[in-house]
Amino acid sequence: MKILDIVIHPHLETSTVNKTWMNRLKQEKDITVHDLYGTYPNGAIDVEKEQQLLLDHDRIVFQFPMYWYSSPALLKQWEDDVLTYGWAYGNKGTQLHGKDFLLAISMGAAESSYQVGGDFNVTISELIQPLQTTANMIGMRFLPVFKQYGALNLSKEDVQNSAEKLVNYLKTEH
Repeated sequence: MKILDIVIHPHLETSTVNKTWMNRLKQEKDITVHDLYGTYPNGAIDVEKEQQLLLDHDRIVFQFPMYWYSSPALLKQWEDDVLTYGWAYGNKGTQLHGKDFLLAISMGAAESSYQVGGDFNVTISELIQPLQTTANMIGMRFLPVFKQYGALNLSKEDVQNSAEKLVNYLKTEH
């Protein structure tokens, strides 16, 4: 299975978790790592290139930090530009049907913050509904989310362990 890990982090150079995940995933021969902000620092997305990357892989991963209870802005632009009518959806838009889709998300806060009655009074499942709905609309199989809570307080060893868990998770049949 060929896996495409699309890293969406506007400040990857200062990241601990997402940068470690990305560097660890780059070591895997069957995983293509694609840094969206690094590739498109000015936001001018090459739609054909992005669509070809999607076609060339079986499992698509959006890797990002939870950013104001959502994904970073470039991901929304990428979706608007790349997932076009007649290609990703619509009568003839079946290019991504049957492919796996999953999210790898890091959150600075503890898991207890992301629940009804917690600090944010909302769950991760509720926050990712737009991405899950997009996957459903374009015919992709939405897989369970890989979550790393408490990213701001992890030890170096915990971050490395998280990266290993992510590698194993991405390669696992779900």
